[in-house]
Amino acid sequence: MFGGFSAASFYFGRQLYRELGVPIGLIHSSWGDTVAEAWTSLEALEKMESMKERLAALSTPSQPAAPANPNITTVLYNGMIAPLLPFAIKGAIWYQGESNADRACQYRELLPTMIGDWRKRFGVGDFPFYIVQLAAFTARQPQPRESNWAELREAQALTAGNLINCGLAVAIDLGDAKDIHPKNKRGVGVRLALNALAKNYGKRVEYSGPWYRTMRMKDGAIRLNFDHAKSGLIARGAGLKGFAIAGEDKKFVWADARIDAKTVVVSSPQIPRPVAVRYAWDSNPDCNLYNGAGLPAVPFRTDDWPEITKGHY
Repeated sequence: MFGGFSAASFYFGRQLYRELGVPIGLIHSSWGDTVAEAWTSLEALEKMESMKERLAALSTPSQPAAPANPNITTVLYNGMIAPLLPFAIKGAIWYQGESNADRACQYRELLPTMIGDWRKRFGVGDFPFYIVQLAAFTARQPQPRESNWAELREAQALTAGNLINCGLAVAIDLGDAKDIHPKNKRGVGVRLALNALAKNYGKRVEYSGPWYRTMRMKDGAIRLNFDHAKSGLIARGAGLKGFAIAGEDKKFVWADARIDAKTVVVSSPQIPRPVAVRYAWDSNPDCNLYNGAGLPAVPFRTDDWPEITKGHY
């Protein structure tokens, strides 16, 4: 467990204070390198079919649990969330996911389950819940590939996009290949605050980078349309990077990508009949698409091909 206070939370609160001019109270409840099910109540987890094996193993352990193990199912909910339930909180910010990456598909259900559980138990309605998407980490790869971290980011984005009163702070450009705890927490906190300012306090600010909406195939290329692109699209640096393209064989290659007004056109001479595009689809992708507000695009894929973490429970 780390000492001190959360830097991301501090910068989140400071940005809100600067914009709103009112004191912001923050409760720090965190433990590094932990799984989301440790932060979720038993009652909620029992409703998840994919958690039944893990819960059964918990009830009949083959050996005594290690003392002070923060990854025991429900232990952090019981010790660090349940004692806070008398507080009439305004919302929550969430920076977790690495420890669930091998079960990224399950996280699509697990994270919304945890959020719904917290909302029910705090009893203050569907309070705002803002998610930090995984920052970049590990060595950069030379070729497109499948990635459990990319699938975990997708699960975070799906939760933020589909669940009421949720939001996403993309941190793909704030990571450190050699440090799973990147130092730039100010950027994380400010991007979280943009969500709150826009969605909860009525401020007219852009709170998200480009978010993939639709695609259209024509003449051997794929044209991508985005939400949060009213301020335009920008490639930071020389040329647009991070896009991969595939045909029906599902084999991705790096693509040629260019910005055309508020769309991106993607193609490759190696893929004459493309059917799918992926962007920033790796643990530490080389990617540089932003909007005019200076916010990075949400990593995405246009396909729905089977995930490598599907069935990993």
